[in-house]
Amino acid sequence: MTGIFQVDARPRLDPDTITPLVALVETITDHDGLRPFSEHVWLHLKQGGDDRGQHLVARDEHGTIVGYAHLDATDPVDGPSAELAVSPDARRHGLGQQLIEVLLEHSPDGRMRLWAHGEQAGAAELAARMGFARARVLWQMRRSLYAPLPRPLVPAGVEIQPFRIGVDEQAWLDLNAQAFASLPDQGRWGIDDLTLRIREPWFSAAGFLMAWRDDRLVGFHWTKVHGGGATHDGHPHQPIGEVYVVGVEPSERGSGLGRALTLAGLQHLRALDLGQAMLYVDATNTAAISLYEGLGFARWDTDVLFRR
Repeated sequence: MTGIFQVDARPRLDPDTITPLVALVETITDHDGLRPFSEHVWLHLKQGGDDRGQHLVARDEHGTIVGYAHLDATDPVDGPSAELAVSPDARRHGLGQQLIEVLLEHSPDGRMRLWAHGEQAGAAELAARMGFARARVLWQMRRSLYAPLPRPLVPAGVEIQPFRIGVDEQAWLDLNAQAFASLPDQGRWGIDDLTLRIREPWFSAAGFLMAWRDDRLVGFHWTKVHGGGATHDGHPHQPIGEVYVVGVEPSERGSGLGRALTLAGLQHLRALDLGQAMLYVDATNTAAISLYEGLGFARWDTDVLFRR
């Protein structure tokens, strides 16, 4: 490895680029033990991107793809955000820094938010060297599904039903925007964001629980199942359930609906014969962390947002 790389920026990815990129991400995932990208970036990478993103593809002197970065510059308040990954064989040759420099060149206002998945020393060192400061922390928490689960106590007048494709989309989008008004990465989802996930192989309407008070959607718990296939060494990867998104209408907060929905989703995951459940929560959200710890979850890993 000579340390000389060609980085090309493009608004979309063609199929001939997507295939080796997906293979690169899987190689990095196997090496590091975790996927280097958020679900949002991973989904758009596999689909070739959309009009809101910019793709940076890095190749070595042989033309082999050895790095990738994704730039989303659509948030005028918090500024552009980016994620990047480098092949294990191409690390410590300056490619990470080169990708960040090109990302900064494509930032419309010079600002940048950079996500690092997993609290890895190399990512922190690179971010500090490039003038980024630690700005936000997400915890990954886990709990055993073999341990006892309390019975959900659903507030009076509320009924929990599975998501109905073709019926519930707009009601969910409206409530999601209310529930996550202070978290634009989640609250600004549109119909395309929802449809993209409904089309994913992991989607299950039975695991997308909707809480209705008469004809008004007041809460939801969207669960997800990861894994279940074979890893690169041929050994089976045990699937794990996820508390993907839990949202409650502001007027229902404090009623116990969030806890009831969380428990109902965990019961659904356990009924699938899964042994573990995971979730992500902002490290500053002490109320949610307290709720999850009370349900048996414990901190497992950390994602860090750096800002410049």
